[in-house]
Amino acid sequence: MLEVCKSGLTALAISTLSATIASAEPLKVKVFIGTMFEIGENAGDRAGEFQHWFEKYWTGTEPQDVAGAFRPVHCNDDGVCGSVLGMGKVNSSASMQAILLNPNYDFSEAYYLLAGVAGTPPSRGTIGDVVWGTWLVDYDLGHRWAPEEGEPGAPVFMPRKGYEAYRLFEMNPALVAWGVALSDDIEMRDSEAAQDYRQRYPDAAAQAAPSVKTGTHMTGDTFFHGPGLSNQAQYMTELYGADDYLITEMEAAAIALVIGRQHGIDRIISLRGAVNFDQGNPDETTLQHLDPAPGETAGGFAETVENITLVGAPLVDRIVTDWAQWKTGTPAEVAK
Repeated sequence: MLEVCKSGLTALAISTLSATIASAEPLKVKVFIGTMFEIGENAGDRAGEFQHWFEKYWTGTEPQDVAGAFRPVHCNDDGVCGSVLGMGKVNSSASMQAILLNPNYDFSEAYYLLAGVAGTPPSRGTIGDVVWGTWLVDYDLGHRWAPEEGEPGAPVFMPRKGYEAYRLFEMNPALVAWGVALSDDIEMRDSEAAQDYRQRYPDAAAQAAPSVKTGTHMTGDTFFHGPGLSNQAQYMTELYGADDYLITEMEAAAIALVIGRQHGIDRIISLRGAVNFDQGNPDETTLQHLDPAPGETAGGFAETVENITLVGAPLVDRIVTDWAQWKTGTPAEVAK
């Protein structure tokens, strides 16, 4: 008789727990911040892409494991969530898909800030710049051939038909305008090491102090490098009718595709900080720049990852603070 009672109580407890879990409301996500890597811990050591965001929004929160995601998700009471998604198109988009499909979260009205470090062509940017993406272009989709197998000096890339819907994404101009307006008076961090390194390049843009810019983000699994491939990236943006190529990165277009298939792309922001140039200076080869000697690397990494959060956080805070105006879509009129 006692065993029967115990079995009944156990079944009741399980039933009650299941009912509680089933009735729990999913967490309403207002802003999701996705970064690609962290160097060590989430706080207190050398910062990668995630640490400054974590210290601003999630100190003291409990990590939430999500099956299929690269790292746990963190959320605060204001509906700001974030995670390290992993590097590369497949890695990061797989994590984003897993998080979006997890029933513990409601992404139906969420905004997405995809943030990380990147490279920039010295003709258009410099170390420490932070660039709001106006377009996302997939660098890998198409046909390529060796230069010696084509016409001398001609492009070595041709788009492939059938990829039109997922090789190019225009970011919401109104959302970009909000980001720019809220960050135009940010005091950018810089370092003496970065200032010295910039002088190796003759371009005025490369030698300039860090600033906030807008332009196309080029997403490629290949860490392409050198003036030839940089020019090819610019050629692709012109071919597709996008803005100037300013940023080379490895994730944003793929993540945007995953988000777009479920929720559209109108609430996506891609924000990248330049920690390297996409080619060597006139006194070094491309390979020398890719594999520099000790002491020859660009400075400014620590300052750039801080700049990314300084530039992006005002938009996150505005969305959360004025949620009643933002939940139905990006307000048309930009107000600082």
